[in-house]
Amino acid sequence: MAYKEAPQNSESADSFYNMFLEVTKQDNVALVAYKGASMAIKAKYAGTIKEKKNDFIEGVSYLEFAIEKEPNAIEPRFIRLGIQENSPKILKYKDNIDEDKLFLLIQYKNIPSTNLKTHIKDYILQSTVFTEEEKLSISNQ
Repeated sequence: MAYKEAPQNSESADSFYNMFLEVTKQDNVALVAYKGASMAIKAKYAGTIKEKKNDFIEGVSYLEFAIEKEPNAIEPRFIRLGIQENSPKILKYKDNIDEDKLFLLIQYKNIPSTNLKTHIKDYILQSTVFTEEEKLSISNQ
């Protein structure tokens, strides 16, 4: 999946970003969340510190908008967790990690898409914010 590859290098980040250029806040919340993620990831490769910060903040605004619009949608919460777990501490975007982690653990069994379920499972198993017990509970589902 492009989301998983995007942070690896600037070409992948650009490619992922370009996939969501046409997405607006009127679109499906998952698409809006991915657009926000693409902006936040692309920010990593911006020229100056100021550009990095501004681009990241703009991306996060899309992500937060998607979650505000549909707080029970799984994909935006999953995306936010990934962005928060991997964002530099200096950006101070870490406040919802425990909330989103718990949300995913509770909702995991209800994810209808096999693809999304596999993607989330893979993420959880490599994540540093989930305990071994939590990883094991997901592995057994």
